[in-house]
Amino acid sequence: MAPIPPGIRFLVSFNRDQWYRTLTFALTFLLYTSFHLSRKPISIVKSELHKNCSAAAELAMAGSSGAGGGSQQPGLPSVRADMDCSWKPFDKSNYKQLLGAMDYSFLCAYALGMYLSGIIGERLPIRLYLTVGMLCSGLFTCLFGLGYIYNIHSLGFYIFVQVANGLVQTTGWPSVVTCIGNWFGKGRRGLIMGLWNSHTSVGNILGSLIAGYWVSSNWGLSFIVPGLVIAAMGVICFLFLIEHPNDLKTMYAQNTSPGSNALFKNCNGVSGHKDLFLQYTECRTQSCDMEPLLSRDSVRVPVQQVVVVKSESEPSAISFMGALRIPGVIEFSLCLLFAKLVSYTFLFWLPLYITKAAHLDAKKAGNLSTLFDVGGIVGGVLAGVISDKLGKRATTCAVMLLLAAPTLYGFSMISGFGFGPTVGMLVVCGGLVNGPYALITTAVSADLGTHKSLKGNARALSTVTAIIDGTGSVGAALGPLLAGVLSAGGWDRVFYMLMTADFLALLLLLRLVTKELTSSKPHPISVVE
Repeated sequence: MAPIPPGIRFLVSFNRDQWYRTLTFALTFLLYTSFHLSRKPISIVKSELHKNCSAAAELAMAGSSGAGGGSQQPGLPSVRADMDCSWKPFDKSNYKQLLGAMDYSFLCAYALGMYLSGIIGERLPIRLYLTVGMLCSGLFTCLFGLGYIYNIHSLGFYIFVQVANGLVQTTGWPSVVTCIGNWFGKGRRGLIMGLWNSHTSVGNILGSLIAGYWVSSNWGLSFIVPGLVIAAMGVICFLFLIEHPNDLKTMYAQNTSPGSNALFKNCNGVSGHKDLFLQYTECRTQSCDMEPLLSRDSVRVPVQQVVVVKSESEPSAISFMGALRIPGVIEFSLCLLFAKLVSYTFLFWLPLYITKAAHLDAKKAGNLSTLFDVGGIVGGVLAGVISDKLGKRATTCAVMLLLAAPTLYGFSMISGFGFGPTVGMLVVCGGLVNGPYALITTAVSADLGTHKSLKGNARALSTVTAIIDGTGSVGAALGPLLAGVLSAGGWDRVFYMLMTADFLALLLLLRLVTKELTSSKPHPISVVE
């Protein structure tokens, strides 16, 4: 009798519930990765929509002088370069304001739509709601890229696409947070959601790499390919997403035949290999509710009957004002407004800043900007682990916000001193900026959405998540808009704005931090209040 391979022993060591948790974790991770992957191209393409036309004019002048012996009139190459350099209507001196308006149109629509999305999401099947949103988002992302293919130069067209895309993308966050909150309890929630929330940075990195691959040759594909990716993930969502563990219980109850709930006394399995059973590795007196991997006619494995008990009255969806009355929702929502302002300013403007400050082309700047998201992954996981260990979510956020402000100032100073220092500061800034943002939008939102005052009403999670992220999205809309206006007077003004936002986010958490530090209970304040 051959021994069972160690890989198989590892796989069958997980019971059915653990397999489904893993599936939900991985699937929701990939789903929201595709959302951020489709948002990133605009920041990469900005430097292609408006190039440094003065440099192009100098090259054209040099080429024409060398070819024609200087007979060409000096003004003509400059005019020709201006015509061929940038993409209309972003070829004028007000290009920063126009690019900022595009960001603002997307983020403003996203912020306004988010408040409605959570409420709608609680009243519709999450799987279908999310699928439709992803398919529509894929459509509008591709439409932006088709503007290049069909040579569209209307600012109204691009703003319309951004507004529509912002609205449909609000289906994503409340849906995936509700699913992950349904499957994972409060134990080690900070660590689990810190790891899970790295989908934001992974999506940004992949979006940067995909968009950067085509940005210099055909920037339309920088949008079309991510659009096709998120649409394909929408189909996968429809086929595989399980909203709640109770859905499985219902399925197993419907598929279980009468009289099949007898206990399986002899669980030695096929040829004496009890490890071949999916549900349990040790079969003492418990029932084996799954068929063996290698079924034999001589071995009968009954399936445990699952009884689903439904309450007489399903809990009603919480109202908007009822969600606001949950302790901590207002403070964390306003804190996220300023934290997300900082994060999204980097998301939309960092590649362009690197292009101007480090004098790199669009592709290299896009690749370098991914280091900010690498730091964001580390910061999100670190924030989750620390908050789990200390049981103090607000305090963890406050410390990272306190450290972020001087780090931002340091980055603005060091970014002009070469490639090496810029790389290090990008990683550190990414960790400190995205750490509080990640913690609030995941573990804190889940804590508040399952607050004890709700008395087990899990349907409130989507609304609470939408309120917190919707308020944060107001900051996400303001940040890039302000960056577009302030950068006209120099990038230093942008960094001063970011440091001010971090300081205000810190101030808004002071009441919760004080309560956590004076509380003797080692639990997040959002849970014990």
